[in-house]
Amino acid sequence: MHTIKVIFIHGNGGCSPKDNWFPYLKSELEKLGLQVIARQFPDAVLARSCYWLPFLKNELSADEFTIIVGHSSGALAAMRFAENNKLLGSILIAAMHTDLEIESEILSGYFDTPWDWQAIKDNQQWIVQFASTDDPWIPIAEPRFVHQKLNSQYHEFTNQGHFGGDYFKKEFPEIVKVIKKKLSL
Repeated sequence: MHTIKVIFIHGNGGCSPKDNWFPYLKSELEKLGLQVIARQFPDAVLARSCYWLPFLKNELSADEFTIIVGHSSGALAAMRFAENNKLLGSILIAAMHTDLEIESEILSGYFDTPWDWQAIKDNQQWIVQFASTDDPWIPIAEPRFVHQKLNSQYHEFTNQGHFGGDYFKKEFPEIVKVIKKKLSL
C-alpha cells in the first residue's frame, strides 16, 4: 500500500502555504491520515514554471500517488506538471488557461506553449475544479474553458472571489469533502 501524498501549490505574488485556508486544509487532511506537503515554493513572486515544475518533481517527489491542490498559479503548475508526469489527481482552484495580458503571468512561462489537454487528463485519475463568478482576477470564462477541455468535476460559486488573496478565507471544507469521496475515506 502506497502512502497518498497531498501537495499544496500556492499562488504567485509572494503567497505562501500558510495563507488563508491552507493551514485548515492541512490539519483536516492530516486527520484523515494523509501526508500533506505545504512548502513554500521558490520564486514565489513570479512563480515561474522553470523553478516550480522541477521543485515539484525533484524536491517534493510528486508522483502517481500524489494529489496536487493548486490555487491560481498553483493550478497552472499542476496542469503543466500533469502534461508530462503521472498524478493520482488534482484540485484546481481559480484556474485559467491564458495569461490575461498580466505581465507576471506572461513572464511565468506557463503560457509559452499550447496546453496538452489530453495529456493532462490521461496522466491522472481525476481532476476537480473550483471557480467563482466574482473572482476579481480570473474571468469565469477561463475556468469554464479549462473545465470543458479537461472534463473536470466542476464546482462553480458566485460568492467566493479568488478563494483567498482578495479576502481572508479561513476554511475550505469542500476540498476535504472531495478528497474524502475520491479516496473513499
